[in-house]
Amino acid sequence: MLGMAQLGDLERAVLGCLWQAPGPQTVREVQESLARERKLAYTTVMTTLQRLARKGLVEQDAQSRAHRFSAVATREEMFAELMTDALGIAGDDHQVMLRFVDVISPKAREVLAETLDRREREAD
Repeated sequence: MLGMAQLGDLERAVLGCLWQAPGPQTVREVQESLARERKLAYTTVMTTLQRLARKGLVEQDAQSRAHRFSAVATREEMFAELMTDALGIAGDDHQVMLRFVDVISPKAREVLAETLDRREREAD
């Protein structure tokens, strides 16, 4: 999957709209959602959605007259994959994880610790 850092600002905004939506969205629905922040032409939004589809981040349902688009992965799934990719290229993944734990919030560290403890217990 393509990293968020490799996406343009508009592509990230469009993905954000799809993630927040309760279901697949038409081009018009995405355009209206984005209108709160910026005024964009319908064709600009359509081109952006098609570009995201070519990159494998969005899928297009062409069954109805108005094509509907949805993100292929949730925001959490996408960022987990990005983190996994980063660990894969970091070299010493143990040191990277230790540094990560040092920089996350105390609440995030607590959630991480609880999750790891629960997974350990489930594995036994």
